[in-house]
Amino acid sequence: MKQTSRLPRTGRALAVLALCCLGAGAQAQTAPAPAAASAPAAGPNTQSIKDFSFFVTSVGSGKGADLGGLAGADAHCASLAAAVGNTGKTWRAYLSTQARDGQPAVNARDRIGNGPWINVRGAVIAKDQAQLHGDTTDLARLGNNLSRATAFTEKNEAIKGFGDKPNEHDILTGSLPDGRAYADAADHTCSNYTSSAAEGSAQLGHFDRTGGGNTSWNSAHASRGCSQEKLVATGGAGLFYCFAQQ
Repeated sequence: MKQTSRLPRTGRALAVLALCCLGAGAQAQTAPAPAAASAPAAGPNTQSIKDFSFFVTSVGSGKGADLGGLAGADAHCASLAAAVGNTGKTWRAYLSTQARDGQPAVNARDRIGNGPWINVRGAVIAKDQAQLHGDTTDLARLGNNLSRATAFTEKNEAIKGFGDKPNEHDILTGSLPDGRAYADAADHTCSNYTSSAAEGSAQLGHFDRTGGGNTSWNSAHASRGCSQEKLVATGGAGLFYCFAQQ
């Protein structure tokens, strides 16, 4: 009589268990992998290139303090802003002029609206005129936010300041600390920004709020002359502030 080989019960159980494991392994190999968790969506861009309303010019006129007067300076601001996509605003150079040839003086502060003004990185430079110029109001005592950490060009680039080579922290303003024009007979505006002569002078501010013992952003000291060479020798590059009328 032919005998059939049989596995002991324990052996049969192990065999069944092995087959189950093999089947499960095959399923694991062929089953699609679960979808990877998607990365969280990036937060909204809080500062569009079209939103900023304050910058320092990346370049001057190339002719020292001769900016073509206020009209030429304003056009320079608008051109630089438009080149980086910021259009649709009325840009004004922060410059005061003096009474000359029958023309009245113009105050820089009166040209730029009421604020607020925002830099290219979304920081508020000043909420209004009082804060910008330190007028005697409770808000103004907080001081404006214009400094080396916030004053950038329209290209979102830093400017060389005190301690850098070359130092370019001088900014043309022609203004008193309160943002108004000089009323004396001396020239504080390089003939209202039409002169590039070696002589003459324009009042300057320090965008980095340091150097020379004066921390004024808009009225630190006078230039040594009106030419590009004289502005460079004083510590600048013929740059100026641009504000959008807000």
